[in-house]
Amino acid sequence: MTESRYRAVKAYENQEFLGSKDARPLRILSEYLEPESRFEELRVRDTIVFFGSARILSREVATAQLEAARKDGGDVQRAEMKLLMSRYYEDTRELARRLTLWSKSLEGTDRRFVICSGGGPGIMEAANRGASEAKGENIGLNISLPFEQTDNPYITKRLAFEFHYFFMRKYWFTYLSKAIVVMPGGFGTFDEFMEVVTLVQTLKIKKHLPIVLFGTEYWNEVLNLEPMVKYGTISPEDVNLFYRTDSVDEAYTYLVNELETHALKKPVNTGYLTG
Repeated sequence: MTESRYRAVKAYENQEFLGSKDARPLRILSEYLEPESRFEELRVRDTIVFFGSARILSREVATAQLEAARKDGGDVQRAEMKLLMSRYYEDTRELARRLTLWSKSLEGTDRRFVICSGGGPGIMEAANRGASEAKGENIGLNISLPFEQTDNPYITKRLAFEFHYFFMRKYWFTYLSKAIVVMPGGFGTFDEFMEVVTLVQTLKIKKHLPIVLFGTEYWNEVLNLEPMVKYGTISPEDVNLFYRTDSVDEAYTYLVNELETHALKKPVNTGYLTG
């Protein structure tokens, strides 16, 4: 009996089917189960998440671009702004480094607070870089986009993820987070910040979740909530759902105090409401 020239493809190896709309629930589920499996294996239960612009450069790169613009007749004004904004890259890098060192120094507990970013360039790179410089494992929750988003080189390799669905990526940002730092950013950062604040406000996140809005000059121009209070679309106390600062020292002290008071004194808890 001769072997058939045709061999059926197993369903879970059928790439045409897996890429179809009928298999969308499987793709969504895989972006829940695969990260969960890795986090469980590597005992990652607590994260400190950094949000911020992919376009903010390190001081070194911004300085080089400004020098090149002056030399070659480029857009000096834009290059000067990039250099000004580079302070947030360096502040992110330093804050992530210090938080990682604090986490590694904890005694009498197996808890650790792992720096987590969106995995791309800019502020995301700075967060992973700072944690890496403190010799700490760190997470990158990357997403496939037609521009900007590529893995930065500082992510711990076994904690590098690639998502297709924004909402599954957001789920993993918030599910393990015990604190969130929001640096200056664009539409994506604004979206992430507002969604987290909404979840806290509506008690869909019931765990204590300190949120730092970093960069007072930037956010005072971009985010004016007072008219919402005036017109009654939010409550006056809603503006206290996050902590504003422009200082690495203040952000570090606030976050460490919050984590020591609330996270370390309670068992590991994702903090989502059931049902």
